[in-house]
Amino acid sequence: MSVVMPVVIGLICVCLLSLIPEPRRRPLNAVLVGGAGAAYLSGGGLGYGEFVLPVVMTYVAYRGLTSWTWIGAGWLLHTAWDVVHHLKGSPILPFFEHSSFGCAICDPVLALWCFAGGPSVFGWTRARRPAPPAGD
Repeated sequence: MSVVMPVVIGLICVCLLSLIPEPRRRPLNAVLVGGAGAAYLSGGGLGYGEFVLPVVMTYVAYRGLTSWTWIGAGWLLHTAWDVVHHLKGSPILPFFEHSSFGCAICDPVLALWCFAGGPSVFGWTRARRPAPPAGD
């Protein structure tokens, strides 16, 4: 369950983000990945090293304003930071011991979607529906 739920949460996020029409979907995702870069700042588990990711993610988010690939790369960078925090014992949510582990599972789901160009999953389902039968 510790692996399944983060994947489900990632898929729910993808579905919710798919509801936002283009051209606003990509800039919103860039802002989200930029904000994710600051998620660990209040914990301070890595001391002054905590300031590295927000600086890098600010650049990545800026590039993500025009590129889904950069947004996907940002989610993978955040995944690496999640792993470091999980191994260090400094979770993203201090009251939930394995939250960084869960985040490290969830973030690649978002990254894969971003690398695919952030398409609406609802567009995929509409494209796969069979055409209605022709009238008599």
